[in-house]
Amino acid sequence: MKIGRIETFYVPPRWLFVRVESDDGAVGWGEASLEGHAEAVDGAFEALRDRFIGHDPRRIEDIWQVSYRGGFYRGGPVLMSALAGLEQSLWDLKGKVVGLPAWEMLGGRVRDKIRAYAWIGGDRPSEIADAAKVRRDQGFSAVKMNATAELDWIGTPRLFDEVVKRVEAAQATGMDVGLDFHGRVHRPMAKQLAKVLEPLGLLFIEEPLLSENPDGLRQIAELTSTPIALGERLFSRWDFKPFFEMGAVDIIQPDLSHAGGILECRKIAAMAETYDIAVAPHCPLGPLALASCLQLAACTPNVAIQEMSLGIHYNVGHDLLEFCSDQQVLTPEDGYLRIPQGPGLGITIDEDAVREAHKERHRWRNPVWRHSDGSFAEW
Repeated sequence: MKIGRIETFYVPPRWLFVRVESDDGAVGWGEASLEGHAEAVDGAFEALRDRFIGHDPRRIEDIWQVSYRGGFYRGGPVLMSALAGLEQSLWDLKGKVVGLPAWEMLGGRVRDKIRAYAWIGGDRPSEIADAAKVRRDQGFSAVKMNATAELDWIGTPRLFDEVVKRVEAAQATGMDVGLDFHGRVHRPMAKQLAKVLEPLGLLFIEEPLLSENPDGLRQIAELTSTPIALGERLFSRWDFKPFFEMGAVDIIQPDLSHAGGILECRKIAAMAETYDIAVAPHCPLGPLALASCLQLAACTPNVAIQEMSLGIHYNVGHDLLEFCSDQQVLTPEDGYLRIPQGPGLGITIDEDAVREAHKERHRWRNPVWRHSDGSFAEW
């Protein structure tokens, strides 16, 4: 068996799907979505095609090693996202050939389902409460929300009170809450806000500082008992290693479409397990990314919860499930997502719909926010 074709598809709102076909007609799908940079990732596939057309698709680890190490320059969001999408598609193809889910080939199932959460937005407590109720009706028992868009270097207790009220509004609907700082808050304010939030019993605070400031993250971790989460902007086990060693994180959030794919994230999770660190994969992406995350959750003991982006609001008019032929596989129930039982990634992609959507070739770009004084604000 040889790889005969590697195709990429721009799928709205902001996804990049990968399709690999062997010379005897076996097909696998993956997702190489890197929000706002689809063209760059697509360009990286030119080198992957040159190197791997004619290669045995079942030799997944060999393909990963050659791809990562064979180009001299390695790592980073673009190359690792391309490699992730290719790697996912190879697990999907191999699983369909041998009739096994990817999790079965990676050691077998350790759970039947995984708890899931979804993002909510809103400026006022009433808006947050309404959004949380929508998620509850969709089958979730946990949500994540932004901490704030306003806190900069210095602030006031009034701003802290607004954050607390928004969290309490979501919790009043029966939801558990994780709070995402998005790296928007500078260290002096992040330290104060972490202390103010501690009594609320949050699932986690995410990116209280950017991962570019590991010493600051360690300081915050020492100030609060609330779990610290980060990792969506880290792209390999080497990127995660220093955070494990310094004790600056309690929950890691690798993105399986940014951090090298399913097996690389399984290796990252195994490293985390030795430090008693939980895994909550980042996934505000499409169905193939989510299906890949569920393969990881199935066979990885320290995966604790899974993010998903259900609904058209978050996905800018497109639903996570619209390109799936078997939507129930990725639908939450009683707060959980079931582990897919089908071969490969366990979902079926509507290829005709994907090819039709690709004709538009989306040009999604990250929005830009500014503080009230006109200065740039972190996304």
